[in-house]
Amino acid sequence: MAAGRRGDRRRKLLPGNGPLAGVHPLLAFLAVLAVFALGVWLGGPLGALLLGLLAAAIGVLLAVTWSRLSGSERAIRLLVLLVVIAIAFERLG
Repeated sequence: MAAGRRGDRRRKLLPGNGPLAGVHPLLAFLAVLAVFALGVWLGGPLGALLLGLLAAAIGVLLAVTWSRLSGSERAIRLLVLLVVIAIAFERLG
């Protein structure tokens, strides 16, 4: 990430005119946190479904932003994706 962009809280979540372009990063973080917490708390098939949907959304965002990410950013995001998938399988069982 460029040094000038780091810490810029007014920057859009995703550049462009897509559906997430106007979403405030804090709101997106809180929504993801809420879905994750609900999936873990519910457990069972419903919790696993919520976590699976969250993993799918993370995967889509990762695929869309892949070319803009550095190697370390890609690695961290892949790790997060794998952890969410692992937790989803764990909550299923």
